Amino acid sequence: MKAWICLPLMALVLVGCAGKTAYRSSCASELDAAWQELDMAKAEGFSGAVSYSKALSLLTAAKTEQQFESFEGCTDKAQKARFYIRESRAGR
Repeated sequence: MKAWICLPLMALVLVGCAGKTAYRSSCASELDAAWQELDMAKAEGFSGAVSYSKALSLLTAAKTEQQFESFEGCTDKAQKARFYIRESRAGR
């Protein structure tokens, strides 16, 4: 009797875990690109300090979401961070 109850629950758990990988690769690639762009902006001497700070905080939040396997939120934050990095390099 217990086996008939446990089997569907195990299947449900496995399906739930498989669903969290949808944005995994885009999260990783966006984060890598954003960190590289941030390093270049820092090396070039950025003039938009507010945009740089926003980008840095968004990247930190994106990395946290990646660790907790919230890949869609990670991707969104990394894309926003890349926008602020471009703004920082433009001096805005």
